Amino acid sequence: MVEPFSYARAFSRNIGWVTRDEQARLRRARVAIAGLGGVGGFHLLTLARLGIEAFHLADFDSFSLANLNRQAGATVSTLGRPKVEVLAEMARDINPGVEIRLFGTGVTETNLHEVFAGVDVYVDGLDFFAFEERQRVFAYCASHGIPAITVAPLGMGAALVNFLPGKMSFERYFRWNGCDDKERAIRFLLGLAPTMLHRSYLVDRTAVDLAARKGPSTAMACQLCAGIAGTEALKMILRRGKIWAAPHAIHFDAYRNRLVRTWRPGGNANPLQLVALAIARHALARVETGGSGN
Repeated sequence: MVEPFSYARAFSRNIGWVTRDEQARLRRARVAIAGLGGVGGFHLLTLARLGIEAFHLADFDSFSLANLNRQAGATVSTLGRPKVEVLAEMARDINPGVEIRLFGTGVTETNLHEVFAGVDVYVDGLDFFAFEERQRVFAYCASHGIPAITVAPLGMGAALVNFLPGKMSFERYFRWNGCDDKERAIRFLLGLAPTMLHRSYLVDRTAVDLAARKGPSTAMACQLCAGIAGTEALKMILRRGKIWAAPHAIHFDAYRNRLVRTWRPGGNANPLQLVALAIARHALARVETGGSGN
């Protein structure tokens, strides 16, 4: 016979790494995730398996063939279906007791207050190139005291930057104001991963097309991101464990078996970053004009 659902039984294997009282606190937490594609879907399923029971999910997109290589909800049977609906069903299949608010238009200027109402933690799942939406969301979190986590899938690794209330803001770190989209992309990438661990094994540089808002991706990176983001969310909710916030960043690359923690006071205005940004612009210009980019 199939066992009737029991929250205590379903998440009993969490106990030991968390106490029963902490599991109860996780159950009461409310998490917002904007973007349910590459990393966002894995974020949701990881946090649902952690026992969190309240989510606000925002995404305007539907699944397509190009999502099958990496996105948690992308299967042949879900092609054409809204990502928020598919992932909500998957979360409810893990825990029928989850409370989920869906925002099928994504995060907009008019629904920010609803998306973040009562939220304890924000986990970023927006597309790399969703510059305006990301800037708007992180500014809202900063002004409302909501801790925010972004973990980017880069190559076969994951790059983490946390933004905590009272600490360095997203804008102070990445310095996007006044930049066009190409410059925002360069600054975002270098801010997330100052040491660029993944760059050495990019075998086809033509796959990176900033103008077309397209780049290569792997499922391994997305799943690594979810493990890291889930751990950071746990520490924030339970208020235990060291949390590194901007201007610190952490990059783990599974392909190269390397872990690097960087510290860039001033963010992208740091002298080391200014040099790295200049090199990145030069390399991109060479690729765009048919050079090697090396």
